[in-house]
Amino acid sequence: MSHVDQDSSSPSFSRDWFFPSPSPYCAHSSSAAKTPKYPRRFSTNPRLYSSSAAASLDSKPPKPPSFRSAPPVNSSSYREAARYAGPRRRLGPSLRSERLPVRSEKKAFSSGDGAASSAGADRKREAPAERVPSRGEGIGDLRRRLGLRWRMAFLVAIVLTAFSSVVRENFSLRSQVEDLQGHISELRITLQACSLLDLAEFEGSIDEQNQDGPNKRFKNIALISSLSVLCIPILLFKCIDKVPRLRSLGSILEEVSLNKQLAYRLDVFFSVHPYAKPLALLVATLLLIFLGGLALFGVTDDGIADCLWLSWTYVASAGNHADSEGIGPRFVSVSISFGGMLIFAMMLGLVSDAISEKFDSLRKGRSEVVERNHTLILGWSDKLGSLLNQLAIANESLGGGTIVVMAERDKEEMELDIAKMEFDFKGTSVICRSGSPLILADLKKVSVSKARAIVVLAVDGNADQSDARALRTVLSLTGVKEGLRGHIVVELSDLDNEILVKLVGGDLVETVVAHDVIGRLMIQCARQPGLAQIWEDILGFENCEFYIRRWPQLDGIPFEDVLISFPDAIPCGIKVASCGGKIILNPDDSYVLQEGDEVLVIAEDDDTYAPAALPMVKEASFTYVPLPARKPQKILLCGWRRDIDDMIVVLDASLAPESELWMFNEVPEKEREKKLTDGGLDINRLANIKLENREGNAVIRRHLESLPLESFDSILILADESVEDSAIQADSRSLATLLLIRDIQAKRLPLSVAPSRRGNFSQGSWMGDMQQASDKSVIISEILDPRTKNLLCMSKISDYVLSNELVSMALAMVAEDRQINDVLEELFAEEGNELQIRPADLYLREGEELSFYELLLRARLRREIMIGYRLANAEKAVINPPAKDERRTWSVKDVIVVIADKE
Repeated sequence: MSHVDQDSSSPSFSRDWFFPSPSPYCAHSSSAAKTPKYPRRFSTNPRLYSSSAAASLDSKPPKPPSFRSAPPVNSSSYREAARYAGPRRRLGPSLRSERLPVRSEKKAFSSGDGAASSAGADRKREAPAERVPSRGEGIGDLRRRLGLRWRMAFLVAIVLTAFSSVVRENFSLRSQVEDLQGHISELRITLQACSLLDLAEFEGSIDEQNQDGPNKRFKNIALISSLSVLCIPILLFKCIDKVPRLRSLGSILEEVSLNKQLAYRLDVFFSVHPYAKPLALLVATLLLIFLGGLALFGVTDDGIADCLWLSWTYVASAGNHADSEGIGPRFVSVSISFGGMLIFAMMLGLVSDAISEKFDSLRKGRSEVVERNHTLILGWSDKLGSLLNQLAIANESLGGGTIVVMAERDKEEMELDIAKMEFDFKGTSVICRSGSPLILADLKKVSVSKARAIVVLAVDGNADQSDARALRTVLSLTGVKEGLRGHIVVELSDLDNEILVKLVGGDLVETVVAHDVIGRLMIQCARQPGLAQIWEDILGFENCEFYIRRWPQLDGIPFEDVLISFPDAIPCGIKVASCGGKIILNPDDSYVLQEGDEVLVIAEDDDTYAPAALPMVKEASFTYVPLPARKPQKILLCGWRRDIDDMIVVLDASLAPESELWMFNEVPEKEREKKLTDGGLDINRLANIKLENREGNAVIRRHLESLPLESFDSILILADESVEDSAIQADSRSLATLLLIRDIQAKRLPLSVAPSRRGNFSQGSWMGDMQQASDKSVIISEILDPRTKNLLCMSKISDYVLSNELVSMALAMVAEDRQINDVLEELFAEEGNELQIRPADLYLREGEELSFYELLLRARLRREIMIGYRLANAEKAVINPPAKDERRTWSVKDVIVVIADKE
């Protein structure tokens, strides 16, 4: 677009509109083109002059007079032009960019070209084209608006400052009038006295008043300064929204108000810095004291130090301003007291919020645990109650300990659930914290690096998900920078995942596979009724348990002498130092303890036993009785578990040849074989058992009646895989199956078996019949909830296994001493040593008097270690009996508990 178009599209206020270009027919065109004597720079209002401009364009340009005959300048015209020049000076920055095209047009008119003049007039009549403002014009417009707003703010500040100065001058004049009146009165008194002394005093007072002149100026400056500082925030608050700020986003300019920018900066400051609020309150308090002191210094006769102290008293106590006199001091003191009340309210709010946050942090378990040598439990499950009870019993000999539980639950809920357990923790403190074991910050909060043992519980639910979470937890624990002082005990649900966890954790990790432990215990208890109670006594800390300790005084002594060296314990193994700390159960009698070897014993506690002098034990002669040959057994498995293939392998290794294993569950037979094959079981390689598959529901009576329940030697009721996520539902299903099986057996029993021992129930009663059926076959139920245990104990119809409690006992033992895990793994394995129950006639004759040591030596003839016994008329077995050298009468109906090689 040309300059002519721009000029025609926008109103121009050039002098060409007042002085048209001369006609080309004029003889004095060159002289007329010179600058006239009218004012050069003036403008007019576009709205007032638009009609006259249009008229000048439509009419012919008049002939200008010559230079000599030019009329004099009219004063009224000059005043009118000056009147229009005022708006031009104010709007100059916006019109200077438009003046340049006008000047070029003026030159074109002055050249004398009439055609150009008429063409220019015609173009001015045309409608102007719409022009898009450029980026530079937008920035210029923003800058002009910004300059205008800042000028307005500056003018407001000047007005407020002038107003404060006038107010101060008013106060100053009044004070001067009062001073002059006082001075006049003093002069009158001086004239009346007419003494030299009074004259001298009068001169001294005049000097003091002359010295007060500079102080008055300082007071005025102080008052004006305080008022100005107070006015500045008000001005900023009022004008801050009108001050734009440009922010460049690539090629786009975005206008952001300064108010938003300041609000954002303050928000970031208070969010990032924890002590921002107290610091802001302190700055506000000091600023109020300083400004109040300056204001008091300006309206009173006190010094600056006294005024600052007085300002502090007004801030600290709102009632101190009651003694102020005069309008100025009272107004300032009330203002300071009002500001002090606001600051005191803000301080109360900050203190209240800080206290509330602290108590809320303590209530929700966010504070750090400052402990050493504590036991840390990560996770929450049904096994936690039994685990806490066992650890508390283990710490009783130490006067109590500290157990820290961290789970993704609310701290108050965890403490309430633990209180409902009603356990006697025997001086042990249980501390709960809310957090995730997958977050390193939460692990540091419970002092994970200083714990002597870390127990990772399996989460209730799917086995694969639970083991995956346990694996991630072990990864988090190994990532602690400070390192771990203690070992990690991980509870797993699937045996196949044990390799992954040990691969990640290395030597720090000890694993306890809950399903595998329970499955092996059920098989052992099915083969040997009554073994469940033996395991509860050994695994738990309530009775006797395993301990490993070194005794230097036993170095060089053979193991057969070590067996009778502990009056309050029973040695059952050696930790051989020369073999890298390997634990050997039931070693040979000829093995001599070497330096560094440790002795594995079964004792009541770690501080209740010690070696003593060898007792005198009489070796009674006894004819060796060989063990009877194993007979084939018929076992029924009710239910389906994910590790049932491993149970089948263990049964095949434990049972005699030609044994039968019946599997009764709801899984179809074709799918059942596929699952067993996927689990790694080759059915064709089973040597001792034969599989019989039956499909049905174990809680439906007609399905159970189709089975020959009276012919089974052992029945194992498993917690079915479909309901194992809910302990109560699984136990209800197991209990219903148990009662149905016993009732069906009791109905069929008179046709097959003669009645035997019924306990306290009469013959023909329902409980008596089921106890009679229990004498024929052994039923082992997998129980998950401890509350179901009481029902089975009262009825005495099942040799039960309490899964959660036994697993918790094993976890507690491994947490206290990680070496015990090797002992448990061998006792649960298919090969090696295991707990066995033997009939007494293998070791003694009816009515024979023998001591426990003598029976122990007879058991060594069979390469067995006797650890306890159960008398014929007793309900429970005795492990590690006291007074081992006392003789008593034995019966062949008694039962002996030994550690022996698997048959």
